[in-house]
Amino acid sequence: MTVGTSSAPGAPGVPHPSGPPHGELADLGIDPDELPDGLVIADEHGHVVCFNAAAERITATAASDALGQRLEKALPLEDLEGRRWWQLTDPYGGLAIRVRQPERNLLLPGGHEVLVTARYVRTEPLGPVRRVVVSLRDTEARRRTERSHAELIATVAHELRSPLTSVKGFTATLLAKWERFTDDQKRLMLETVDADANRVTRLIAELLDISRIDSGRLELRRQPVDMGAAVGRHIQAYVAAGQTADRFLLRVEQPLPDLWADPDKVDQVLSNLLENAVRHGEGTVTIDVTASASPREGEETGTSVTVSDEGTGIPEESMNRVFTRFWRGSKRGGTGLGLYIVKGIVEAHGGTITVGRAPGGGAEFRFMLPVGTPAYLQ
Repeated sequence: MTVGTSSAPGAPGVPHPSGPPHGELADLGIDPDELPDGLVIADEHGHVVCFNAAAERITATAASDALGQRLEKALPLEDLEGRRWWQLTDPYGGLAIRVRQPERNLLLPGGHEVLVTARYVRTEPLGPVRRVVVSLRDTEARRRTERSHAELIATVAHELRSPLTSVKGFTATLLAKWERFTDDQKRLMLETVDADANRVTRLIAELLDISRIDSGRLELRRQPVDMGAAVGRHIQAYVAAGQTADRFLLRVEQPLPDLWADPDKVDQVLSNLLENAVRHGEGTVTIDVTASASPREGEETGTSVTVSDEGTGIPEESMNRVFTRFWRGSKRGGTGLGLYIVKGIVEAHGGTITVGRAPGGGAEFRFMLPVGTPAYLQ
């Protein structure tokens, strides 16, 4: 236990680490060591009376060394300009109307950055500070999120640069030298501009999808969906684009449960999985549509779609990264955001998606959706 109330030698009234837990926390049945954030509490004299396990981990300081010490010594914080934080804020001698310090980035010795908030506890308004309660949080998770956002912006900016440069170049050339080109040349240029404009549109759509997924605002417009027919339409589109019909094998188990889902989002999932199988896989692309146990509690049935190929598959060491941002297969290309979006769409429906090795040796993606029947039809 890292919190105490017995007196330490030479420091009257200062808790000792071997004593019982802090009274108020114990009354609430809370063990400070079970808290996910670092918790440091100083008494009315500025001595540390609580230093939990998370605070030990974040500060790399043993609770036995911190308990009984002055707050500024046990937790020697500095702001980003190198000023001593406790001298700057003066929690015990500052303005009597202050009750807290908002979250901010501060530095521990060695330059380790932490997020710190503080609360000044007074027994009466404008009275003296009886306790200073400090919460510590490691910045690593926030930094990972910030790096991920920065990588997303950099990746999308890079992907946008090429088509926009092409669009700008061809339109400027056509405007300046329209009469010099034949009709066939003009058509070729305009077709290129149209293709690049479509690419920009897709990139922007991906960016909006990621924003909605990350913020939990992905809207679903559920309608009855015939999954077998939806897969069939995608196969027909590939055949019309030049793929041979025997490249695909569609197997639909009957009967399938009635499925209510967002048809546009389901098409987006199928398009991405089939494109991956065609582009990165080899041999026959097999799509199995079957009834399955619902991944959502309270529903008995769902619909399962398995897309597999006969290529080299995905290396075992990459399996756990397939649905992360910017993951790309062995054949590089695209933004690496497609499978991240697929996972977000499936989970927004209450479903699950997995990746593994197909019987033919290639990659196998399997997603399951609950039937999603609206309450008024149940």
